[in-house]
Parts: sequence; C-alpha cells; structure tokens
Amino acid sequence: MNFTSQDVVLIEMALHSAIQHETNESKRRELREVLQKLKSSSYDALHSESSAAAPPMDGFRYDYDDSVDLD
Repeated sequence: MNFTSQDVVLIEMALHSAIQHETNESKRRELREVLQKLKSSSYDALHSESSAAAPPMDGFRYDYDDSVDLD
C-alpha cells in the first residue's frame, strides 16, 4: 500500500494525539515505537522517490533548446 505524504502527516498527527491521551504507559510506548517506525520508513520512501525520479547520469548533457531562428 502506497501512502502519500499527506497520508503520512495525518497518521503522525493521529499517533501524537493518541500518545497524549493514552494513560497506560505501555500503550504509549507502543504508540511511540510505531511513530518512530513510520517516521523512518516515510523518510526512506521520500528519499528513494526523489532519487528514483532523477535522470540517470550517463555523462551526457542533453540541451533541447537549440532552436534555429527562422527569419
């Protein structure tokens, strides 16, 4: 399942809220662990997406703005 960055933000907000309102310390610890996992996995996903979107570096620079003036 792929989450968008907005989905991740909403889930993080829900976990923060749950941590603040939970009275059982063991449950709070579990929620914090899930939040930490979410943060690390979303960080990895965002950085892998940005590097995957970059064009491969093949040593050539392609400049498509070589238009000829047609006067």
